[in-house]
Amino acid sequence: MPALPAPLCRVLVLIGFAACCSIASRAAAENWPGWRGPRGDGSSDEPRVPTHWDGEKQDNIAWKVEVPGTGHASPVIWQDRIFLVSCLEEEQDRILLCLDRKSGKTLWQESVLQSPLEKKHALNSYASSTPATDGELVYVTFLEGTKQGEAKGAQMAVAAYDFAGKQRWLVRPGPFSSVHGYCSCPVLFEDKLIVNGDHDGDAYLLALDRATGETVWKTPRENKTRSYATPIIRDFDGRTQMILSGSMSIASYDPRSGSRHWIIDGPTEQFVASMVDNGKLLFMTAGFPEHHILAIRPDGRGNVTKTHVVWRTKENTSYVPSPVAFGDYFLVVSDDGIASCYEAETGRRTWRQRIGPHYSASLVSAGGLAYFLSDEGVTTIVKPGEKYEAVAVNPLGEACYASPAISQGQIFLRAAKHLYAIGEGERQSRAR
Repeated sequence: MPALPAPLCRVLVLIGFAACCSIASRAAAENWPGWRGPRGDGSSDEPRVPTHWDGEKQDNIAWKVEVPGTGHASPVIWQDRIFLVSCLEEEQDRILLCLDRKSGKTLWQESVLQSPLEKKHALNSYASSTPATDGELVYVTFLEGTKQGEAKGAQMAVAAYDFAGKQRWLVRPGPFSSVHGYCSCPVLFEDKLIVNGDHDGDAYLLALDRATGETVWKTPRENKTRSYATPIIRDFDGRTQMILSGSMSIASYDPRSGSRHWIIDGPTEQFVASMVDNGKLLFMTAGFPEHHILAIRPDGRGNVTKTHVVWRTKENTSYVPSPVAFGDYFLVVSDDGIASCYEAETGRRTWRQRIGPHYSASLVSAGGLAYFLSDEGVTTIVKPGEKYEAVAVNPLGEACYASPAISQGQIFLRAAKHLYAIGEGERQSRAR
């Protein structure tokens, strides 16, 4: 084959390089398909996540749009679609919204159910359950209350919608009773949608068929106590384990059948924060009425209360905000604003720092940094290590109770009245 002219070779090399860069950029971008992202632990693998912004000055804010109604559920993102749930309180209407990721424009809005507003805790909302999506359907859940708005007699309602806004199915798989209101973020696993039904009654864990909403398995929870923790699913010890705290226990189940692998009694009654892991240990923070952080070995069988807790502390624990674990460190913020960093393997606290007045949102991590979002809308970005090192402190100018979502080079923050897109994002940057 004859040699190509040098100018043509350079052109082909540049085209090839551009194609490789485009492929690498697309590979680095992630969807954020459910509660706490693609791994359910608040972690983002994207390399270029924003670290500086100011909502009051509109600095590094791609767009800001008003969200109808109220709710503490986080947004979920699939490619250029954002899905968000809310409650129109005057109409007693629970809704699902679909927005364009690049502009924030509402593409459609659908009413999922109309029902009397349930009793709830002051820090809860009527739309607190973050949706989940598999790229074809988006799954939502609300509480369908009684005419009097009482906790007793209310039903969990779970529904699936396609990306055009058409409802595919709606089921009421079981009761849910709690004076603190409702929150149960659905989790996707294989062909199943898993929902936590811990409540003050005949509590249960539940798996539905994603295509039809039919119940695949339903496992009773013997302690019958309300909790709001979302399970994580991991492969440990040669087994696929669905692990969650809640209902006076920490337990691992087989997500395919609902059978239990192991259980730890307690260490307290009620739980909200989701568990995390570092590939070796599981980490739990709770709760009410006692406060605990536990590191747990995941290789147990049966009751492992006395054998598998590696370390424990009762200081500055979190009840509502979920923690993060990455690298050698485990980070958590207490509800009253004390951030702590621990050496994951030993439980040695490397630093403790007050960073704000109150926290509800769960932590996220990206680029080796931890993001702490306060109820006041201030995000403190911290580098884990032996000493406290704040990389940035970013005000939004609006209260925030929902946890952040990260996708395609942007951070999405659901505030009290608006949804914000922070950073230019992958596609916008490449288009310039």
